[in-house]
Amino acid sequence: MDNNNEKDQEEIFSKVLRAGRRTYFFDVRETKASDYYLTITESKKFTNDDGTFHYKKHKIYLYKEDFKDFSSILSEMVDFIIKERGEEVISERHQKNYDKEKKIDSAGVLGKNFTDLNFEDI
Repeated sequence: MDNNNEKDQEEIFSKVLRAGRRTYFFDVRETKASDYYLTITESKKFTNDDGTFHYKKHKIYLYKEDFKDFSSILSEMVDFIIKERGEEVISERHQKNYDKEKKIDSAGVLGKNFTDLNFEDI
């Protein structure tokens, strides 16, 4: 399905999830045969050096015959992640109060990040 046909397809039901620089669009659309399918679009905002911005989009088309298996696998993956890592977000990029200058190192010491270490300096 090309972009022109996609724009011609009426959106039946839509939901939006804004998540930082990413926005997820969930859209129910209608096929030419009058059946429904789901599109999930991830749109991510990027800022150019000159201050302008652009978006990159990725889209998934999900048809009814795949709903059950897709839902089952998605649920299994989410359950695995929560079981293994909990619900707390631990990614530095997603922590609102993350301070690069005050990172705790592997020895539990609070300090600056060091990228280069010359053993002759010790």
